Amino acid sequence: MSERTAEILIGRKEPMRYVMAIIQSFAAGYTEIHLRARGMAIKRAVDTVQIIKRSIIPELKIKAINIGSEQITRQDGRTGYVSTIEIVVTKGEEKEEKKRTRHK
Repeated sequence: MSERTAEILIGRKEPMRYVMAIIQSFAAGYTEIHLRARGMAIKRAVDTVQIIKRSIIPELKIKAINIGSEQITRQDGRTGYVSTIEIVVTKGEEKEEKKRTRHK
């Protein structure tokens, strides 16, 4: 079985917009979602994952968190660095209720 992955870039929108994008991606059949953010949007990416995990999809699994930095050239020509994060999430298996059976 091949894994279908989706990529969601986190920017300036409110976290609930990204929450809906994740829900839609899972509904469309994606099994793994990569959320990527830079700079000030890193907090928004973390908030988005926490909202989903706590309220909407409790079986959500955080597969990996990768952090780093990218070199950018500013408008004035100087070089700078911006922090980056990638959070990889998957939808875990729903917990099945164990059936109790009596042994005679």
